[in-house]
Amino acid sequence: MAEPLDIEHRSAALADYFAGLTPAKLTQLSSWYHTDARFKDPFNEVQGVAEIQRIFEHMYERLDEPRFEIRQTIVQGAQAFMVWDFLFRFKGAKATQVIRGASHLQFDKDGLVRDHRDYWDAAEELYEKLPVLGTLMRWLRKRASS
Repeated sequence: MAEPLDIEHRSAALADYFAGLTPAKLTQLSSWYHTDARFKDPFNEVQGVAEIQRIFEHMYERLDEPRFEIRQTIVQGAQAFMVWDFLFRFKGAKATQVIRGASHLQFDKDGLVRDHRDYWDAAEELYEKLPVLGTLMRWLRKRASS
């Protein structure tokens, strides 16, 4: 009889993988994600490990020094919730930006990620940091707040 899968250990190892992610390590995604895994964030919704890899490749093409800092991982059954900071610089910019978010991960019986959903506020964490759009977004937030 096979040993039961330790999702807590697998989640911790995946958090380490993301914390040390580099363009060269993107080829290892297939050892973490099911072939037909789904990924969704505020800008993308794709299926398949090749499409997920393409999203991360695009991240490295468009941003300088992108990196994840995993703040906390909570595991329950065959799922995990990772709280993270994503630090990066826009190409040519000097200031480091931070997006605070979380990922809900669902694992299959082999410990591969079957579903990955990222949650973060694109308006607050990204749009408000852009020169022209940021001014508008901050004004809208102020008008809408009580």
